[in-house]
Amino acid sequence: MFNQESYLKAINFAALYHKDQQTPKGLSYLTHLSSVAMEVIAACNSSSLKEVESTVAISCALLHDVLEDTNCTMDNLFDNFSEEIALGVEALSKDKTLETKKEQMQDSINKLLTQKYPVQMVKLADRITNLQTPPEQWSKEKIAEYLKESKFIFSCLKNSNIYLAKRLEEKMEDYKQYL
Repeated sequence: MFNQESYLKAINFAALYHKDQQTPKGLSYLTHLSSVAMEVIAACNSSSLKEVESTVAISCALLHDVLEDTNCTMDNLFDNFSEEIALGVEALSKDKTLETKKEQMQDSINKLLTQKYPVQMVKLADRITNLQTPPEQWSKEKIAEYLKESKFIFSCLKNSNIYLAKRLEEKMEDYKQYL
C-alpha cells in the first residue's frame, strides 16, 4: 500500500523540524501531522492507490507544514526527498509574503491545482483534521469564515479523492453547529 521506510523517513524529518511546536491544545505537533497522514492512509486504502502514489501522498501529509511553520528550506526537502514530494510540500505551503489570508489561500490552491491528485488529497485531509472544535476565542464570524474557506477548498479539490471529499463534506456539515 505504501512504503513504510518512506513513512519513517518523513515522520522523523518532520519531528526534527517541528520538535518544539505544539497544537493549540498543547499536544506535540506530530499529533496533527499524524492525524492528516491517518486521513490520507484511509483514503489511499479506499481508493486502491498504487504504492508510489500512496507514498507521495503520505509523505506530503507528514511534511505538509514543514516549510510554512519551521526553518526547513526547499533545499532541505530536495536533499532528503524526491522532487515530487518536495514540490508537493511547497504547493501545500502558504506564501506568507502575500498580504491577506485570502490571497495566501488562493495562491495555495492555484499551486495545488498544478499538482497530481495524491498531493491535492493532503489539503483535503488537512482541512478535515482542522475542522474540530474551534478555539474558544474565535468569534462566530471567524468560524463562519473558516467554514467558507473550507467550502472553497472542497470546491477546488473535491475531484482529487472521492473518499476525502465525502469526509470533508461531513466535517463541514458537523462544523455548522459552532455557528
